[in-house]
Amino acid sequence: MNDTLFIHSQDQLRELAQDVLRYARDMGASDAAVQISEGSGLSVTVRRGNVETIEQNKDKGIGVTVYMGESRAIRRGSASTSDFSQASLKATVEAAANIARFTAADDCAGLPDEDTLEFDPQDLALCYPWPISAEDAIVLAGRGEAAAFAVDPRITNSEGASVHAQQSHFVSANTRGFMGGYPYSRHTISVMPIAGRGNNMQRDDWYSSARDPDRLAEPEAIGRYAAERALARLNARKLDTRKCPVLFEAPLAAGLLGAFVQAVSGGALYRKSTFLNDSIGSQVFGEHVQIVEEPHVKGAVGSAPFDEEGVKTSRRDVVRDGVVQGYFLSTYSARKLGLKTTGNAGGAHNLTITSRLTGADDDFAGMLRKMGTGLLVTELMGQGVNYVTGDYSRGASGYWVENGVIQYPVEEITIAGNMKSMFRQIAGIGTDTLVRGTRRTGSILIESMTVAGS
Repeated sequence: MNDTLFIHSQDQLRELAQDVLRYARDMGASDAAVQISEGSGLSVTVRRGNVETIEQNKDKGIGVTVYMGESRAIRRGSASTSDFSQASLKATVEAAANIARFTAADDCAGLPDEDTLEFDPQDLALCYPWPISAEDAIVLAGRGEAAAFAVDPRITNSEGASVHAQQSHFVSANTRGFMGGYPYSRHTISVMPIAGRGNNMQRDDWYSSARDPDRLAEPEAIGRYAAERALARLNARKLDTRKCPVLFEAPLAAGLLGAFVQAVSGGALYRKSTFLNDSIGSQVFGEHVQIVEEPHVKGAVGSAPFDEEGVKTSRRDVVRDGVVQGYFLSTYSARKLGLKTTGNAGGAHNLTITSRLTGADDDFAGMLRKMGTGLLVTELMGQGVNYVTGDYSRGASGYWVENGVIQYPVEEITIAGNMKSMFRQIAGIGTDTLVRGTRRTGSILIESMTVAGS
């Protein structure tokens, strides 16, 4: 990796980290952790052929956490700064130490155990700089928007097309000997066209995101698909209230997977604010459902050799044959639960949900056929998930399907159910797989939900 991409090299960040930890020790800290980061990026938005925004960022920051005390009487304080001078580093450590001295003792606070730390992280090839100029980014965004307008005269407006390029690097270290860091990147092209006029207007969008700009879809392809999606929503109807199968399009199915992660994450579990308390060993999904976490996929958006605390990550089965095998825990939440960290401080890494029932014919069209008659959901509005009870209620729009064929678009409806029964009623997962952030899934078919309309 070429350190000239950033103002500071990885070696310089490591030196700063060592200085911070030394200052913490000098001020009486029993332990300390620090993360230092630096990044640069470009964001451009074009609307109706005109440049709306050009934003360039160069950010840097240091965050330090200081621990005072030992064993079951640990006090913790945190502070941060964007000033890398030695005087500022000392002042930031002092601020964290002062906070720690006046906080309540917590028997679960403290650094990760040494045997959980990653002292030899592998290179996962997570940084692909995109040295694109603002002028070239404007051209790319314009190509995407122009392609959307060219699809059909009924594409009458646009909320814009955007190009984002971001590359950063960091170093994380603590007083138990861990020090690691690496550069990373993420780039995106998106288009948001509007179809129709007057009271019959619909918008939709599509985007492509990757660490490597060479793996982004062509802006014309993104624009055309976004336009086709907006056009398909014209002349939407309402539905009366009914119960029926519901097929979540792959981008929304990723949200279902995210809801499961939230429900089995440490904070919700130790606070007992989740409907999946004490669910390890429980049959939460049907026997055909598998969920795997794979943190070490080279170049993937959700990959990381260690988590935000420096804890090593590893491949694992989160759900096997529908049974929960493990939670998503940081060091603190694991201690609160009497368990061991899973290396998920900061979130999950490359989750994939699959079904043993999935066949070669279960592409998107095949999933419509499998549903038969029911609701295809392509957009959700509002939060609508109660993680304590599992109750689920979201505003939605999509398409009514009969005999496996889309009949017409629908809007102004609400879909409702309970996450426990929804997970158990997953009847199929499509091969129309899509990666959204750290989650990879195809469309997901739920056997039955309540659809409330007019």
